[in-house]
Amino acid sequence: MKYDVIFFDIDDTLFDFGKSEKAALHKTFEVFGLPDGLVDYRASYREISNVLWGELEQGKLSITKLGVERFRRLFAAYNLQIDGADFNHAYLEILGKEIYLVDGAVTLFDSLPEQRSAIITNGFKHVQLSKLGNSPLQNVFEAVIISEETGFQKPDSRIFDYAFSKLRLTEEANALMVGDSLTSDIQGGINFGMDTCWFNPEHKENKIGIQPTYEIDHLTELITIAK
Repeated sequence: MKYDVIFFDIDDTLFDFGKSEKAALHKTFEVFGLPDGLVDYRASYREISNVLWGELEQGKLSITKLGVERFRRLFAAYNLQIDGADFNHAYLEILGKEIYLVDGAVTLFDSLPEQRSAIITNGFKHVQLSKLGNSPLQNVFEAVIISEETGFQKPDSRIFDYAFSKLRLTEEANALMVGDSLTSDIQGGINFGMDTCWFNPEHKENKIGIQPTYEIDHLTELITIAK
């Protein structure tokens, strides 16, 4: 194998987070008596959430605070008398059960049976473990490194230090980071001295100058890169 270990992001890399989020939000709004909540509030929720995830990457807030704050801000904006912490708890419970793999994920790992693989994710611990544990990828990864456990999040190099220590790796050049986020996955890998692969199925324009080693639009393209 060309790389000793390939590190993967989870959301929008191996799992279709957009589908999971949409389904989980709809079901949670229904639980709280707002059957039209997805249509009425999703756009505003995404705007708020994107800002907070950016602050998470910058180390300005914790994943725990992010979870509650996104819904607190949303409900405050619409004068809805719903507790953000209660809604977040229900949402995360449902989110972990909404599992949609990205096309090519199973084929990729079936084609690389001897490749060491691991996860590095900024997501919520019990959600990510639930999704992985209830998917065909449950036995694929040697380690699952989650920011909520380590106290660091991509692109912070310390989460990569943690991953290398856990997997007993010493050479950055022998590892590859694969993910959909230029600012989190790719910048994090670059900061640590690793090769990176930007998963870009929608062919988004790279406007921020972060240059990955590779760019792919389908996961199975990694088979050639890894070998």
